[in-house]
Amino acid sequence: MEFKQKQTIYLQIAESICEKIVGGLLSEGEKISSIRSLAVDLEVNPNTVQRTYEHLQSEGVIYTQRGLGYFVSEGAKAKIKHTRKAKFLEKELPSLFKNMSLLDIDIDLIVKKHKEFKK
Repeated sequence: MEFKQKQTIYLQIAESICEKIVGGLLSEGEKISSIRSLAVDLEVNPNTVQRTYEHLQSEGVIYTQRGLGYFVSEGAKAKIKHTRKAKFLEKELPSLFKNMSLLDIDIDLIVKKHKEFKK
């Protein structure tokens, strides 16, 4: 995993885990990598992964079972989609509309490109 400079590493790892859940690579109820295992795989400090898991727990995306490890929460996929949709509509969409206006891009072109993307 390549890390970006603009966002903290633990949030980038959390984002990657969320993408795996939404993309179906991790299922609800499925056990996820241990802190140490993921830290070794990503070549990061285990404290960074611990912070990631604490963040995901606070969001209700994962939970821990004492002595067994961390698991994907029931309803995690829907929760992630809801949160991401709200963030997109509040933060990214206004920026998109602004750029469309500045560049004289018609909504019909966006719809056409979206349909092509979905194919």
